[in-house]
Amino acid sequence: MYDIAIIGCGPVGALAANFLGKQGWNVLVVEREANPYPLPRAVHLDHEMVRLFQDINLHDTILPDMRDTEGHLHVGADHGVLRYMGTSGKPRPFGWSNDYFFYQPELEEHLRNALTRFENVEVRLGTALTEIENIENAVKISLQTESGTNEVTANYVIACDGARSQVRKSLGIKLDDLDFEEPWLVVDAEVDGPVSFPPISDLPDGCDIQQLSVMMCDPNRPATVVPGRGNHRRWELMLLPGENDAEMMQPEKVAELLKPWLKNVPHNIVRAATYRFHGLVAEQWRLGNVFLAGDAAHQTPPFFGQGMCHGFRDAANLSWKLDLVLSRQSDDSLLDTYQAERDPHVRAVISAAVNAGRYICMLDPQQAAERDVTIREKVRRNELPTTAADLIPPVGTGIIAADTPKAGARFIQPWVQKGAERVLLDEITQGQWQLLVSGSSLSTNESSLLAAIQEQADIQATFLDDIDSPELDSWLKEANASAVLLRPDHYVYGTASAASLSDLLRSLAVQLLSSTTTFHFQERTQ
Repeated sequence: MYDIAIIGCGPVGALAANFLGKQGWNVLVVEREANPYPLPRAVHLDHEMVRLFQDINLHDTILPDMRDTEGHLHVGADHGVLRYMGTSGKPRPFGWSNDYFFYQPELEEHLRNALTRFENVEVRLGTALTEIENIENAVKISLQTESGTNEVTANYVIACDGARSQVRKSLGIKLDDLDFEEPWLVVDAEVDGPVSFPPISDLPDGCDIQQLSVMMCDPNRPATVVPGRGNHRRWELMLLPGENDAEMMQPEKVAELLKPWLKNVPHNIVRAATYRFHGLVAEQWRLGNVFLAGDAAHQTPPFFGQGMCHGFRDAANLSWKLDLVLSRQSDDSLLDTYQAERDPHVRAVISAAVNAGRYICMLDPQQAAERDVTIREKVRRNELPTTAADLIPPVGTGIIAADTPKAGARFIQPWVQKGAERVLLDEITQGQWQLLVSGSSLSTNESSLLAAIQEQADIQATFLDDIDSPELDSWLKEANASAVLLRPDHYVYGTASAASLSDLLRSLAVQLLSSTTTFHFQERTQ
């Protein structure tokens, strides 16, 4: 009997296992393949994901194998810049760079190796799921290995088994098609020299095009050039009407397509494969005690590099909620907020990616020329996001104090001065839940409320009088608040003035704690 079984040990499953392992739960991780997939697939993560690595003490291990870059550049049919989404010359309020590129086999290796830290996490490779069944308050799964079959039971199951999820299919969960499907050829290569680009006008000052993800919105053939870690580069090339997948993957055709980009530059093709870029979201993310996460729950066109980020957000969101439910501090109904929070969040980003995909994939020269004028005018009027971070909406419903300013937003992580030390904010805060308070103490009533919640949930207060951070001061001033309460996934639960902090703490107790625990909380704090 396991607390949690995770089906699939790709990046999302491995990250979820690290979170749950750190929390102390008895976790089984099942992976069909005996060895990690050896070729690159996803290539981009953002600052929020590095902050999650920070939570499980892996950022120092993973960051040396990643490349931080200057963002994304969209180039029009006339080879002039349409829009720049990047942080060159801009502040980095979240502490880490906005965009990182990586080599997926290395990332998976780091996440899997980290699981050996936990005696409470068991990983079974080369083990296939054959059946899954919700039973009373638990889930029964049947597993197949070369040596035979066996059954195990878990209180909860997280299906991280990819876009073709066997769990999703076994449970009969349908996908909502967001009406976007385009065929692309994806080529990964090791390149020992700079990539050649056509002359691009209006390149932002200070930007090195070799350090940018460049989307060429060229009606002759839309293409993306991505800077990977080290000498790894990726091309995503749209297939044109009538082109055959198998023919386009042939070495001589791939060489022909890359020739303009690699003029006399030594290189080695690692992989060439065709994909259909989709926008899909599962209609149900929870059935009984089984949850879908990552590509099993949603598939995002890659135009803003948010596919794996979505899956990591799923893992972070679900992990802290499972922790509270398994420890009986929250009712099982807390887990119903998983889809309520994540589904609209994912759909908003997929919608932005689909809209970008529609203008990127224009093949008519006249329409492309008109598009260039329209996009540039929207940029001039500041109507489009200026960084990929701006695409991410706040959590709009669920475990938030929705009537307070900035509720549901991702919270900043500035470098702060504490005594003689200059560190990132998360290095000095404690607890899964964090209460940041302007001042140096709480009132007697606030202290009593906080202490009552602390008996059930890991929440700690940090007083900003002890920290020198203009960024934190500015953030609170903009929110017209003297305190902010942060969830374990670094989203803002809510904000409060000096007069309303007690109300904010009571709101958290009512939303978060189980009915029995809330009764005792109310008794204690009356």
